[in-house]
Amino acid sequence: MLLRYLSVIRDAPEAFLILVAAFAVSMLVGLAFHEFSHAFVATRLGDNTPRRYGRLTLDPRKHLDLTGSLLILFAGFGWAKPTPVNPFNTENPRRSMVLIAGAGPVSNLAIALLAGMPIRLGLVPFYHPFIHPALASSAVQVWTESFASLAGLFLGTIVLLNVMLAVFNLLPIAPLDGFRVVAGLLPPELGVPFARTEAWGPGILLLLFMFPFFSGGMFSPLSIVMGPVIRFFLILIAGDARGLLFD
Repeated sequence: MLLRYLSVIRDAPEAFLILVAAFAVSMLVGLAFHEFSHAFVATRLGDNTPRRYGRLTLDPRKHLDLTGSLLILFAGFGWAKPTPVNPFNTENPRRSMVLIAGAGPVSNLAIALLAGMPIRLGLVPFYHPFIHPALASSAVQVWTESFASLAGLFLGTIVLLNVMLAVFNLLPIAPLDGFRVVAGLLPPELGVPFARTEAWGPGILLLLFMFPFFSGGMFSPLSIVMGPVIRFFLILIAGDARGLLFD
């Protein structure tokens, strides 16, 4: 993602630095708080597994994965180290798994809501880097028109990245949080067979990520599914979802 803007570093280094800062904050705060939220809810429900593994902390070093963090910076998506939990240590394992898994995406939406408040109040505009590459140069000129524009780019990027993290993690595909939420919400006669598909999840995700490459960029199932949900949350949080592009 950031590689798109390397060509404009000389003309607008401040815009590139803002993007790097926004991606870094989203990585440090968004991913770390996501995993901490899993740990916090699990602990409150009676499972001390996260505490034993040192994950009941806001220290990003305990949660971040090097490869996943680098992908956040350069590809616009990534991951952190999964928080170990054992819902069978709680009073109601099925209910607990739903609450523990759902805590991560909810935490990202909370971060997006907080970052989006100045945008929603009209104090700064809503800008983000998820635009067509051909528009990068002209967009940078707009982003650098004023301090408010740079602030809007910083906050808008944090909003969008955290909304994307939340929506992506809510997909009902293992090992994403949405898989465990759905498995816990389904009645046992459906939840048990659904849970048995967990081993297929990583392969399905890989295929979904590869579809745009196979189709020459013409077809992206993830964009089709996630796009409308992301736009819904962006309009709700920032009041705007124009110019959004998923590659």
